[in-house]
This record gives sequence, C-alpha cells and structure tokens, in this order.
Amino acid sequence: MVKIIGMIGSPREDGNTSFLVKTALKSAEDAGAETELINLGSAEIEPCVACDICKATGECAIYDDMREISEKLAGADGIIMGSPVYFGGVTSQMKMFMDRSRPLRASFKLRDKVCGAIAVGASRNGGQETTISSIHEFLLIQDAIIVGDGAPAAHYGGTGVGGPVGSTENDEVGIETSKNLGKRVTELAKKLEE
Repeated sequence: MVKIIGMIGSPREDGNTSFLVKTALKSAEDAGAETELINLGSAEIEPCVACDICKATGECAIYDDMREISEKLAGADGIIMGSPVYFGGVTSQMKMFMDRSRPLRASFKLRDKVCGAIAVGASRNGGQETTISSIHEFLLIQDAIIVGDGAPAAHYGGTGVGGPVGSTENDEVGIETSKNLGKRVTELAKKLEE
C-alpha cells in the first residue's frame, strides 16, 4: 500500500487549507492509500541559519521537529503540500520547511515521490497559481514528480477560495480540485510501486 503525506503550511490548525488537505487525503484513502497529516503550524521548525553543516554531514545542525518530518517524507510514496496564499506565495511556516530541507536534497530523498500542491486564496484568482508554483519549484529542485488535479478541471492542483475559517467547505471548485489531486497522487504512486 502506498503512503501519502499531507502537509499543512498554515498557522491555523483547522483552517481552510487544513480542510482542503484533509479532503485530498480522504480521496487518497478512497483510492487505496495510507495517509498521514503533518501540520507545520504546530511543528517546531527554526529558520535555516546558513551554517552549511548539512553540506558536509548530510544532516542539519538544528535539532527540532524537522528531523522527524524529513524521515517521514523520505519514507512516503507521495506528498501533498498545502499553503494559504501570503502575498502571492507560501506562508513562513512552509518556507522555513523548504529552506530547512537541504539534507533531503543532498541525497535526493524526495526523488520520484509523487507530489502535488494546494493553495487557498481570498478570491478565485487570489494568488493560488503563484503559491502553487512556489511549491512546484521546490519539488522540482527536490527531483520529485509533480501532478496537477487532472481532468476535468486540470488545474495546477487544489485551488481553494477562503476567507473566514470554514468558508472552503462551500467552495465546490476547491473541494473538487483537492479531491482530484489526492486521487491523482495516489494513482501514480501506485503505478510507480508496481
């Protein structure tokens, strides 16, 4: 059975991004995956200090939750990363995770993991594409395989509209694209496992 990890890059534990990442993971489960949720908003992750110790040792010199998160991601078959839109990009929580992932890239531990992205903006065209693009760029540098949400919408990934907490629960497009993303990540991960 393939394992898909969902990552919530929101400072809100149960906000709109959380809802859509959980929606994608439920779809992944329905497609036959085991799933796990990582909430970066409640994780203790310090910013990268550019010490370059990871370049020499392959391990980060900072001891926090990043070590456990990295191990989980290295063992997964697929990853779905979700972030609210913050000024057209990812949140600081997601960016700190990305910056601290140099040890994962040093030995390309995310190579060939099937990955996708979800973003929630304040309006339908509220920066979801640029935020997802930031996540995709990170995944390309990690040598991961990126999928979108597939037909019929064929977006960059899950594209939700948020506002007050709970508003994505009425966003049919956000729900559909997130469900489709979870299914696509799982389907391709299963094909690669075969």
